[in-house]
Amino acid sequence: MSDFFDKLTDCEHGCSSVLFSGLLARSRTSYGYAHAPSISLTLYHNADFFDQEFTPTDLTQPTQLFERLAIDVLSQCDVSGATRILRISWDEAWGLMERAVKRGRERKARKVVRRIGVDEKAVAKGHKYMTLVCDLDKGTVEHIAEDRKKESLNNYYDGLSKKQLNGIEAVAMDMWEPYIQATLARVPDAAEKIVFDRFHVMGYVGKAVDTVRKQEHRELMESGDETLKGSKYLWLYSRENVPDRRRNEFNALKRQELKVGRAWAIKEALRRLWHYVYPASGWKFWKQWYFWATHSRLEPIRKAAETVRRHIDNILTYYQHPVTNAMSEGLNSKIQKIKSMACGFRNIENFKTAIYFRCGGLELYPC
Repeated sequence: MSDFFDKLTDCEHGCSSVLFSGLLARSRTSYGYAHAPSISLTLYHNADFFDQEFTPTDLTQPTQLFERLAIDVLSQCDVSGATRILRISWDEAWGLMERAVKRGRERKARKVVRRIGVDEKAVAKGHKYMTLVCDLDKGTVEHIAEDRKKESLNNYYDGLSKKQLNGIEAVAMDMWEPYIQATLARVPDAAEKIVFDRFHVMGYVGKAVDTVRKQEHRELMESGDETLKGSKYLWLYSRENVPDRRRNEFNALKRQELKVGRAWAIKEALRRLWHYVYPASGWKFWKQWYFWATHSRLEPIRKAAETVRRHIDNILTYYQHPVTNAMSEGLNSKIQKIKSMACGFRNIENFKTAIYFRCGGLELYPC
């Protein structure tokens, strides 16, 4: 497939007669591939085809095949690359994607999503966000809304039937209040189903560790001590993830009586909270950790511990619903790649279309 695309993009002639064997296409007119005698057909690169809405009965077999090929191409590369391969315009490519997404969303069965993840995605500078809801079991994006307000998540719940709402077993999210309030208001027994994501909790405590480091580094530099210079990322690593090349350096820093060393040890100890099987054991450990953190004489750590305490009930629901937002974060990374490939999106609707197209788990092909 790749050599076909390479040759087609280099072709200086308007190839219209294309040989199809499934979706493996070879250009007979330009390259003389006659070894796969399937059906020969003409592809219509007509702007009118892309500008109008079609029903399955309107589509001829050649244009259906072309649209299937175009969907495959668009799913494997960015829009600019696809326009060069397919010899279509930018608007035509987006029209194809929009129709495919619309078709896929209309076909999608109204099923119960048992475990959902709610996360936000920064879409532009200036604190502009989108709310993403994903199916944690299937790894698909179920809903996209602008901003990260209560209404952003309400829009998703409004589209669910009573059966679907009752069928939700767990909702993984960070400790963002609008998401909490929207879920408590719409999902039955939500107080027992919300699970605050462990990675967001650890990230919050990790920021407190970094604040301790910055404060201590500033104090040491005032006296000419460069002990902590260049050590920022060492304190952000988990114990097992410290690079081998810097392990000895980090061990030497830990042996010194540094405030950041104590903060790091407190942060690492908190990870054990998610290793317990029985809730009673988890609660016992939590009380011990909380006492240690709040009596550490490290103000950023104390504040972080207080924040965790305010949300501890729905952190420990993890024992009943062992879910995290790792799947959402993975989709977030994929979405960031989509954004990078396109060098950003000036049109938010195009961004949504691209996300649904590549991450929506939709049936995109025409009938």
